[in-house]
Amino acid sequence: MKNNRFGTDDQTKRKSPVVFLLFILFCVLTSVTLMPLKPTDSGLLQQNIFPVQGKHVHSSSIVELSNGDLLSCWFEGSGERTANDVMIKGARLKKGQNNWSKPFVMADTPDNPDCNPLLFVDKIKRLHMVWIVVVANRWESSILKTRISTDYLGDGAPKWNWQDIILLKPGAEFAETIEKQFRESDTPGLAWAEYAPRYENMIVEASKDAAKRETGWMGRIKPLILADGKILLPLYSDGFNLSIVGISEDNGDNWKASLPIVGRGNIQPTILQKTDGTMVAYMRDNGDSPGRIMISTSSDGGYSWCPAKKTSIPNPGSSVDAIVLNNGHWLLTCNDLEEGRNRLAVYLSEDEGMNWKWKQYLENIPQGEGGFAYPTMIQTKDGMIHISYSYSVKNDKTIRHACFPESWVKEGNTK
Repeated sequence: MKNNRFGTDDQTKRKSPVVFLLFILFCVLTSVTLMPLKPTDSGLLQQNIFPVQGKHVHSSSIVELSNGDLLSCWFEGSGERTANDVMIKGARLKKGQNNWSKPFVMADTPDNPDCNPLLFVDKIKRLHMVWIVVVANRWESSILKTRISTDYLGDGAPKWNWQDIILLKPGAEFAETIEKQFRESDTPGLAWAEYAPRYENMIVEASKDAAKRETGWMGRIKPLILADGKILLPLYSDGFNLSIVGISEDNGDNWKASLPIVGRGNIQPTILQKTDGTMVAYMRDNGDSPGRIMISTSSDGGYSWCPAKKTSIPNPGSSVDAIVLNNGHWLLTCNDLEEGRNRLAVYLSEDEGMNWKWKQYLENIPQGEGGFAYPTMIQTKDGMIHISYSYSVKNDKTIRHACFPESWVKEGNTK
């Protein structure tokens, strides 16, 4: 019997099947976690941006760069606003490649949570990342920050040229608009008893406090960039439980605040523009039951908005996103449930949101088995639609990337 550095020949022969099986198991697990971008028969492609793990990962964003690469970011850590180890991380998918790069750090404020990042490229081809730094572990005291890069096509994190805080200064009209639109609203005070202060009264009083109305604004959804370069950045406040829009006419160097989008819990807006110029905001419902996606419109370029109302599409208090496709059709992605986030749907409209004729599911599992949330959607130059979203099943967590043509949605249910 011959010896070798790994043991005797007999021992090696006995171990080799085990080693081979372990190797096969490693390959299978690797293929499951990396999920190379391979199409299904329907044209839907799905993959995990990084292998599933136990940390909390949430609120992703995705953008196409000028060379056709995709860049995604999200926040990651042991929790959210109360977890001081939370940071912004990112990854790249190079054009023509199947797998995302190893994640890298995009922003990390020591001893403070960094959350809710969003990415966009302005009209002069600068990459922007906007996110919040949570102060005192409270959403309503968050600081809105921005970074800009002109050197972002290489590997790893972009090289940031500039960083600043986005300061918004809503004036007296902010409080006046809230009071006026609440007074004119026919929304019943479902959550309030005879001896409790009315919800509307408390919000109106808070809106008169300059310090409160100038702090705590947070982003979640990418901005709408108009043909003339004007940027409409959707923002919301957990303190006021409603939304505003940050408006920039100089490619994001300076910002001013719109009037508030008034409602009972309408947050995290996504903004679309109709062919007649009207702006439409779809929002998460953090208000009274039944939970429905909320909607508001603006006819003056996004500065003033009508009171938010509920649509017919269910919403369990989770973020939504929407885009206008190159052909003018509208796509909306959301959890179309009143409870839970175990279903993630994509809706398609050919008449600017009047009717959502088709619906397909990216994810659909029994309630209690997992959740899929905070989708962010873009259409790339090749016409394909890309969505990134939070994935959590049996404590396995990642950011998932889906890619499909419009035709995939039309293969779903006709509503």
